[in-house]
Amino acid sequence: MDSAASTPRLITLGETMVMVTPSHAESLAAADELRLHIGGAESNVAIHAAAVGVDTAWVSAVGADVLGGRVREAVARRGVDVTWVRTVQDAPTGVYFKDPGRGVLYYRRGSAASQMDPDAIADVPLEQAEVVHISGITPALSETCAALIDAVITRVTASPALLSFDVNHRASLWEPGEAAPTLRALARRADLVLVGLDEAHDVWGCDTPDDVRRLLPEPARLVVKDGAVGATEYARDAAGDTVTFVPATPTEVVEPVGAGDAFAAGYLAALLSGADATGRLAAGHARARLVLLSTSDLVDDIPSGKAP
Repeated sequence: MDSAASTPRLITLGETMVMVTPSHAESLAAADELRLHIGGAESNVAIHAAAVGVDTAWVSAVGADVLGGRVREAVARRGVDVTWVRTVQDAPTGVYFKDPGRGVLYYRRGSAASQMDPDAIADVPLEQAEVVHISGITPALSETCAALIDAVITRVTASPALLSFDVNHRASLWEPGEAAPTLRALARRADLVLVGLDEAHDVWGCDTPDDVRRLLPEPARLVVKDGAVGATEYARDAAGDTVTFVPATPTEVVEPVGAGDAFAAGYLAALLSGADATGRLAAGHARARLVLLSTSDLVDDIPSGKAP
């Protein structure tokens, strides 16, 4: 892509791994049949956004192995630009196992994506995108990844592009005491922050959406997701915050992992289409519900269509 006219409207950056999950809604211990998918917070966002018609690119690194090729092809096949995905010769592609109802098992130490550094974005047109989306997972992967995220934030906040940051706390990636101050510092530098109330409680001790806003007054927009209850947006202007709450749609949950990424994509797509706060939150809920009803982070049977 050589011109601003061809730059994706949304650019996401972060690790994607091969995901192994039971073919049916059962535990790993009980499953006899397993399926291979791909999964990563930021590529999930890119794929869901592309599914509703947003021109999107994903930036990352994969190993020079069959799994890396599978990841790249799977993301590209879903309509996401993978121009800026690098292949690393001496590091593997990460793998994780989803155990429905019991969490996730990660095998990502030393992965290709964990070796990313600021050079990974040297030729990425971040400033020409409308939204650049990152998460709190990437800076926890390695010191070089932390430096990469700092470089992304520095470039984007100095440009017209909007910086979207999903806190996405992963306790297993952080040493005790590191996550809370680091994630707060990163969130304070973003234009838009998305965070689950449960993770805000675990990391910062927040009990209500208002607690989160008091902790993070800097972002122009803050979205606090409260599971089956709903989501609250705080949007700041010259007169102060406008607060909007939209309840979640009642759903019989098969597997919650990945729903937050789907919510982020629905919300960002609606933001890019010019929807108001209620429309943005409702779009987030609608996309998240599709994932809650599935064992996959993605939904392959939903036809693509242009965002309004």
